[in-house]
Amino acid sequence: MDKKEIKINLKKIVYRVFGEGKPVMFIHGFGEKSEIWNKQIDYLKERYKVIVPDLPGSGESELQDDMSMEGMAETIKEVLDTEKTSRCTLIGHSMGGYILLAFAEKYLSYLEAFGLFHSTSFADTEEKKSMRRKGIEFIKEYGALSFLKNTTGNLFSPVTHSDRPQLIEEQIQTLTNFSEESLVSYYEAMIQRPDRTHLLRNSTIPILFIAGKYDNAVPVQDSLKQCHLPSLSYIHILENSGHMGMLEETEKANQILKNFLDKTTFT
Repeated sequence: MDKKEIKINLKKIVYRVFGEGKPVMFIHGFGEKSEIWNKQIDYLKERYKVIVPDLPGSGESELQDDMSMEGMAETIKEVLDTEKTSRCTLIGHSMGGYILLAFAEKYLSYLEAFGLFHSTSFADTEEKKSMRRKGIEFIKEYGALSFLKNTTGNLFSPVTHSDRPQLIEEQIQTLTNFSEESLVSYYEAMIQRPDRTHLLRNSTIPILFIAGKYDNAVPVQDSLKQCHLPSLSYIHILENSGHMGMLEETEKANQILKNFLDKTTFT
């Protein structure tokens, strides 16, 4: 494993690189760090070059001046350019998928394929925007850690709550070092992001959709509404997962990812 650091506008961005071979980058979501992908990294690093950045404001990476989806997409491009990677596959979880789509809109030529892991190309509904604004108020009043502790349990399925409650507790233990500013920036960026279904509709590259049956953040219905849009798409529903399928159904998720990568990067 190589841990690397670059500066973008004098701000530190940290990312890790594992293995060799065709490149794949995993982009984490809101309230997460690159370590959320550790089990996927371990599974894929013998076959692929796996790149996992800490997004600006998460993990060891510093906030950037532009924390919009488009601004964070520029961070992704800087990491890929530093790695001399002009063609790769991107997999984005939740907010990471929104950043991926902003990247694809501007730098589609970089992409071999991409995957939306519990993510959507739809813009926020008014109801969702209202919920995020209430979240911002909570963060400002009670702090980042209180907010993350209060909401993390909702990301997991009833199956996980019943059979593996320790998994939820383990995830809560990782929720350190997030600032109020970073979480507010993420929520504001999500509220402002546009609908990008046209990218799916016009796509000529393979697109993977992984949905969770019990996902409250990105309901499975949203994934089903968008998965028919690309000319070539792969859809998988994790039957025992909420919003955290990489942790809740690791083996199944890993196999889905490997099959997709093998199919789309070695042809």
